[in-house]
Order: sequence, then C-alpha cells, then structure tokens
Amino acid sequence: MNAIEPTFRMATAADVPALVALIESAYRGDASRAGWTTEADLLGGQRTDPEGVASVVNGAAGGMLLTEVDGALAACCQLENRGDHAYFGMFAVSPTLQGGGLGKQVLAEAERLAHEEWDANEMHMTVISAREDLIAWYVRRGYVRTGETSPFPYGDERFGLPKRDGLEFELLAKKLP
Repeated sequence: MNAIEPTFRMATAADVPALVALIESAYRGDASRAGWTTEADLLGGQRTDPEGVASVVNGAAGGMLLTEVDGALAACCQLENRGDHAYFGMFAVSPTLQGGGLGKQVLAEAERLAHEEWDANEMHMTVISAREDLIAWYVRRGYVRTGETSPFPYGDERFGLPKRDGLEFELLAKKLP
C-alpha cells in the first residue's frame, strides 16, 4: 500500500458545504460506520451545520485546517489560538480513509502549526468520555487525560440527539515541543 501524501491549507468560505458533508459522514449515520470514529451509537441528528463550520472557518483566532489527498477533501480540523494554548476540534477524516495513517498526519500538522505559528506550548481538545477507543488513540499520540470534564449540551440539537444519559466531555492536553 502506498503512503498517503496529503496537502494542507486553511479552509475558505467556499469549502464550508464540503466540510459539513465530511464532518457529518465521519460521525453520524450509516456512512460513518465505514470508519472507526463513528458516534452513531451515542448520538443521532447532526454533528454540525453550515453556520457552525463557517464560524470556525472565519474565526479571528484560528480557522479550519483542510487536508486534501489527490486533490479531494479528505480530512479537516479546527485550530484555535487561545492565548496560553491551542485548541484542536472538529476533527474529521473521511471514513473510507480512516485507519491508514492520515489522521496521525493531520494531528501532527495541526500541532506543528500551533507551535510554530502561534508559539503554543500546549494543545487542548475535548472528547466525549464514552469514546474510550478514540481517547486511547490520542493517548498513544502523547495526549494526557486531565480528568477535567464538562457536561454534554443535552437539549441543544445543534450538537446531536443523545441516545443515552451520562454523556460528558473530557479535556485532553499535550505539551508541544
């Protein structure tokens, strides 16, 4: 198998519809089951919407890092400069490309940008604590479980329709070189 050779760029407003479709395909519905990062067993409904993605793309403190493989959208992540640290979120890899190392490449590029462009010494992210397999993936990449949690926004359909009680977000952090 040939190594995936991605290209990276910051997303623009024109990318928003494709980004929404990518994020939805990676996390919700039957299409997400082609990969391993699905949240379909925990949440129904939407993962995001055009307004939410546009606010990240147009954010003054960061933006959306877009990843292309052979000229096609393959992955994305939110990067935000929060002063004392950078925030990593809205990470999505096309379900058909998951498991091949692309996610590791995107995460490494996000960490590099945060450290080199913003002089960030730490990266933060929040992950649904029930996603043990995903948390373990981040831990293997140097992230630490802080034990700090925040409640899932039950009742706010913009974040999905919970299929169980007790969902919460856990803060993960990594020192950047």
